[in-house]
Amino acid sequence: MMRQLIEWARHKRFRRNIRQWFRERGDDTLRLNYALDASSVVFDVGGFEGDFAAAIHERYGCEVHVFEPVPAFFEALKARFAGNQRITLHPFGLGGRTESLPMSIEANGSSHVKETETEKTVSAQIISFEDFISESCISRVDLMKINIEGAEFDLLDHLIRHGRQSMIRDLQVQFHRFVRDASARRRDLRRRLAETHDLTYNFYFVWENWHLKRSP
Repeated sequence: MMRQLIEWARHKRFRRNIRQWFRERGDDTLRLNYALDASSVVFDVGGFEGDFAAAIHERYGCEVHVFEPVPAFFEALKARFAGNQRITLHPFGLGGRTESLPMSIEANGSSHVKETETEKTVSAQIISFEDFISESCISRVDLMKINIEGAEFDLLDHLIRHGRQSMIRDLQVQFHRFVRDASARRRDLRRRLAETHDLTYNFYFVWENWHLKRSP
C-alpha cells in the first residue's frame, strides 16, 4: 500500500509539473533562453524532426550537431537542413556504449529502452560519447539537449564516469519515468551532477537544466 501511495504522489507531481510547464510556455522560453551566439556549439541528442535544432540555430546562429539513429528520421533531417553548413547531422545516437541495438519506432517515442507492443523496429547505431568526442575536434559543448526516451540514464552516467560533464556548459535533459528504478536513478544522477553544475530549472520528469559552475 505504501508503495502505491508513493507512486500515486509521484504521478500527481508529474501531472502538476506538466501543467506548469505549458503555463510557462517552457518549450518556447526556458528551452531556448541561453547565453549563446554564433560561436557556440550545441548538441541535439535525439533530433527526431529537427524542431529544436532549427529553433536554437535560428535564434543564435550557432553550430548545431544533431544525433539521430533512426534512418527514416535521419533522411528527413537531411532534406530539412540541406545546404545549412552550420547544422551537422550524425546518423547515430549518443549513449554509454558503442553498439547496434533494435529500436522500436513510435514517432517521437521511438526507443531502444522502452518495452512496446509495436512490431516496427530498426537497427540503430549508438556511439558512446567518449568515443565520439575522442575522435572529434570538439573541446566544449555550450548546450547539450538530451531527449532519448529512457537512454538518458546510461548516457549521463557515462558522461560523469568519464568526467565529460565538465566540458558541457548547459545540460538540458528530459528524464523518462517508464525506466525501471527511474526515480532512484534520477536522484543519483542529479546528486552527481550537482558536484559540477547548478540546477537552473526543474520540472519533475518533464525538463530540467544544469549549468556548469564557475571555477573558484
